[in-house]
Amino acid sequence: MNRDLLNRIESRLNRTDEYEREPVPESKLKGWRAFLGMYAGEHTAGTEFVIGALFVAHGVSAVDLVLGLIVGNFLAVLSWAFLCAPIAVKTKLTLYWQLRKICGGNLANIYNIVNAIMFCFLAGAMITVAATAVGLPFNIPMPELDDWLPTSIGWIATVFVVGTVITIVAIAGYDYVARFANISFPWMFLVFVAAALAVLPGLGVTSAADFWPVAKERIWTGEPLAGLTRFTFWHVVFFAWFANMAMHIGMSDMSILRFAKKWQMGFSSAAGMFFGHFFAWISSGILMAAAAGAVAPGMIAYNSAGIAGAVCVVIAGWTTANPTIYRAGLAFQAVTPDWKRWKVTLFTGLFTTIIACFPALVMNLLGFVALYGLVLMPMGAVIFMDVMLFNKLNLTSNYAEKKGISFNIAAGLTWFLTLTLCLFINLHFGVEIFFLGLPGWFIAVLLYIILSKLLQRSHQPIEYPK
Repeated sequence: MNRDLLNRIESRLNRTDEYEREPVPESKLKGWRAFLGMYAGEHTAGTEFVIGALFVAHGVSAVDLVLGLIVGNFLAVLSWAFLCAPIAVKTKLTLYWQLRKICGGNLANIYNIVNAIMFCFLAGAMITVAATAVGLPFNIPMPELDDWLPTSIGWIATVFVVGTVITIVAIAGYDYVARFANISFPWMFLVFVAAALAVLPGLGVTSAADFWPVAKERIWTGEPLAGLTRFTFWHVVFFAWFANMAMHIGMSDMSILRFAKKWQMGFSSAAGMFFGHFFAWISSGILMAAAAGAVAPGMIAYNSAGIAGAVCVVIAGWTTANPTIYRAGLAFQAVTPDWKRWKVTLFTGLFTTIIACFPALVMNLLGFVALYGLVLMPMGAVIFMDVMLFNKLNLTSNYAEKKGISFNIAAGLTWFLTLTLCLFINLHFGVEIFFLGLPGWFIAVLLYIILSKLLQRSHQPIEYPK
């Protein structure tokens, strides 16, 4: 590749403007189609092959699964529509730049680094899932439930090939991320459902009337695998609700929904929650039950739907990792404003790909998803109160920007104390991590109001221009 070509590519990338440090202009706002496709594609993902299978492994009953998914996914849609979307449309800023206004540069940088690293781990799980399918034609040994380290050089090479493709799409910007999802989703959804239908006869389902008895007796039996805790209706509800807590309650999807023409487009998340999570988790549970012990998503899909199933796992991993690396790149870019976004995203993709080489991340995905949402949740509460309610409470919003401070102690203490109290509730009262997000959000809201009143009372009042 000659130097002139490299210079032209760099020049083109440098002209890609994602409005990382300013509101999205009206001319760049997007309609329903961009968000329906993006949410459907992102949440009909390679990780759904893992999550649905883990529900089976944890012994969820069929009734608890179906009812829990309906309630939990509905609550998740409401969280996107009524918490995240109105703030994204109002500010038209990324989460990361809005936090600088509220928290100050130093505190925002700490949060952005934590946020980006956790998104890298999540995207890494998607790459790992896709790699389990890419490696099939080459007879590369697939990771097992108890594997923590890379299993072979071939596995590492496969992960890097997948990670490179995903990073290139993320570098191209939101338009390409959304376009990729729009093209991929319809086919992926059909493969998920078709694969599940294809294996049902092997489980004893020969008519529609057979499905529910078989579902209760052979798929979601209510009996967990040895060493795993049994999941109930409430586990399913709160996991479905909080699996993407960082995105909606934690406000990370401000980075996506800032392109929306109106806040109602937050309801487009229903395409992901129901076409994606609801049907995909049920389908992957069926595939797990029919796979006779296989745990690698690529192997499960290949055994059920052949080459189409394996390709579906690859594409599904890509459609979720693309926007996740895009978000992580924006978070890192807020910390390194002198770097171009594409360079930051390239670094993010490399870091994420290295993480993806370690299969333990996917095998412990349920716990990790609950943890990363909980860690990022308090700052979502801070943003919601600051943007939507502080003026009504006679408190100053965007306090750090208006006072010229680099560390808003009220926001910082809210984050730290909320997580400390959640840890106390977990250790002292035995409340599992899946359930901590709900009380944690109210704790964060109360702490931020009280601490902000104390902080702002101690400073001179801000005089606004008349």
